[in-house]
Amino acid sequence: MTSISRRLIFWLAVPLMLMASTGALVHYFNNIAPGVISSDRRLKDAASAIMAHIVVKDGAVTLDPNTSATPMPAKSDFEFAIHDTAGRRLAGDAQVLPVTMDGDASQVFSMAQLDHRTVRMLTTRFDTRSGMIFITVADQRSGKDSAAHYGFVSTLLWDFVQLDVTLVLVWIGIHLALRPVKRLRDEIAMRSPLDLRPIVETTAPREIAPVIVTLNRLFAALRAATQSQQQFIANTAHQLRTPIAGMQAQLDVLAAEPAARPILERLHTLQESIRQLGHASNQLLTLARADPTANLAAKNQPVNLGHLAADIATRYFDRALAANIDLGVEVQDISITADPSLLDDLLSNLVDNALKYTPAGGRVTLSVSAPSQKAQVTVEDSGPGIPEAERQRVRQRFYRLPNSPGHGSGLGLAIVEEIATLYGATLTIGNGPDGKGARFTVLFP
Repeated sequence: MTSISRRLIFWLAVPLMLMASTGALVHYFNNIAPGVISSDRRLKDAASAIMAHIVVKDGAVTLDPNTSATPMPAKSDFEFAIHDTAGRRLAGDAQVLPVTMDGDASQVFSMAQLDHRTVRMLTTRFDTRSGMIFITVADQRSGKDSAAHYGFVSTLLWDFVQLDVTLVLVWIGIHLALRPVKRLRDEIAMRSPLDLRPIVETTAPREIAPVIVTLNRLFAALRAATQSQQQFIANTAHQLRTPIAGMQAQLDVLAAEPAARPILERLHTLQESIRQLGHASNQLLTLARADPTANLAAKNQPVNLGHLAADIATRYFDRALAANIDLGVEVQDISITADPSLLDDLLSNLVDNALKYTPAGGRVTLSVSAPSQKAQVTVEDSGPGIPEAERQRVRQRFYRLPNSPGHGSGLGLAIVEEIATLYGATLTIGNGPDGKGARFTVLFP
């Protein structure tokens, strides 16, 4: 995955490096050019002075220091040599070697090694009565001046130091400038997949505002679709409750009639089916209400979990007594902010499941505590328990354990999971006391 920061640094570093190198070269040539021009001028003057002292006598070329008013070049500044066309040295220093001249050029500048130093030389073609000779003059001062080379290296090093500092500052600037993008990333990452609230775009930079607008449009479309689906489920479940309740009442009346005794067993089966249908429709309604997208604007209020748990235990006491199950309650006065009806559904489903799967003579305990200053609801039973491999699957909608008793719809724990997620709580499934039965724990933040 490509990083925007790295791409920006790369596209800035390459041209800045080229500019630094170009600037160092320009600085180098600006420093060395005046020295070269001055050296060339001195070489030409020295060559002219040497020419003035050349004497041809008896066909031989000699050098007479006293034949001209122009003084000879200083030995400390220049070395020179005179060669004929055959390359024989006629006068001067043996270290100064002849330079080949091509064509009709009268003067040629060159670089050569002299006493392990690089010096600039000028070779001049000179016609005499005895023939052509070549005067080569070497400027010894040109080899001693290393200021240009030092300036080039120092400039290049300084430019690259500036480049490094600039890139660090640019990286810091990019890092600070991308903070809104990182905040947007973190905000989306921290959300639940069902949290489709719009993202606030008032503080977003103009560059990423279109992205936020597009995301909000997507969230709005998904929210509308989800709410439509939830509304359909809620309306369907609500519309089913009235006719189901009417059917159940009519069956109860019919079962009480003496004429219904021959089919009483069938009527009891039908009554049980109607009760299961009513229970399933109520669970569907609860599931629709527990969905986060249906509770974005929910008005929560403080709820005393201890009092609520005690009320629910009282509600299920007759059922537990009829099933010969010991239903116990251990509560503390702990309050959280939530929708009371949804918390009622959460606790009711946990207790209902525990009573449903606990055999006669067993026990179910509902407790409310606050370990580590966090509200915790626990339901323990002495039933068959839930295998560890199935503890994640039982949270899914419409899933029931194989060989489960009764005719449940598999929505109880799904509702508990949905409501817990809505309030940022976690549902944990474990073993009951002494490793027997099941233990359901909901820990609120």
